[in-house]
Amino acid sequence: MTLPPNTGIGLKPAHYRDVLEPQPGSAAPAWVEVHPQNYFVDGGPPHRWLTAVAERLPVSFHSVGLSIGTADGLDTDELDQLAALCDRYEPASVSDHLSWSGNGADRYPDLLPIAYTRTSLDHVSAQIGRVQDRLRRPLLIENPSRYLAFAKDEMDEVGFIHALCSQSGCGLLFDINNVEVSCTNLQTDPFAYVDAIDPAIVGEIHLAGHATEWHDDRALLIDDHGSPVSDLTWQLFDRFIGRAGPRPVLIEWDTDVPDFAVLMAQAQKAGDHMARAASPLLQAV
Repeated sequence: MTLPPNTGIGLKPAHYRDVLEPQPGSAAPAWVEVHPQNYFVDGGPPHRWLTAVAERLPVSFHSVGLSIGTADGLDTDELDQLAALCDRYEPASVSDHLSWSGNGADRYPDLLPIAYTRTSLDHVSAQIGRVQDRLRRPLLIENPSRYLAFAKDEMDEVGFIHALCSQSGCGLLFDINNVEVSCTNLQTDPFAYVDAIDPAIVGEIHLAGHATEWHDDRALLIDDHGSPVSDLTWQLFDRFIGRAGPRPVLIEWDTDVPDFAVLMAQAQKAGDHMARAASPLLQAV
């Protein structure tokens, strides 16, 4: 099973019943995504719900715990649990982040940035290789939301991502909200970033909202997934799919989770944007 080139949602327990028992005339997602770490148990209600959903819809696993960039290497227990869950559900896609979240002894509740150097590239590529070998499937790696850049970076983020995909055989989970967050915080051009991404490496797109803090006269964007998709992120999305075509697109909303109807309205909006990009007649409207 593969993800359809349509819109899905990040599945939350509050919306299990909405997905499984849709009201007449209500919208439904084309697919759903879950954080597999929430299902690292042998049984119980989480697995009963996920099993029922997986019988109806394609499911994507978006991991938050592999810590691909950790200098000490992957947590073998974490990888084993993810592999067991993949064997159980056969997800349509598996992804994680271009980041690190701890060391050999500790894990942190953050997705921390890595330096864009040749040494980092070789290390992360090797770790992705281990994951892909263990899962027996390709991995998608998500571009990060960044709040700082390393002074000794040897390449820009897009160059690093393309080199990583080429060297490791992974694909890109293209988070367009993260482009807005990173480019705003680092004062770079988000349109140039989007234009530089090769559509051939993109297996999935994420859209989400963010929070804004003001420090003197500068905005600091916080990737909190707690609000509707911003106008700029929609513009960047239009720009990318205008040349890339329809892709599996996810609406992420992880904090201040709204009613199901609000979430599906965002998913429908993403679908409308893709339909408009694919139709010359709609583009002219």
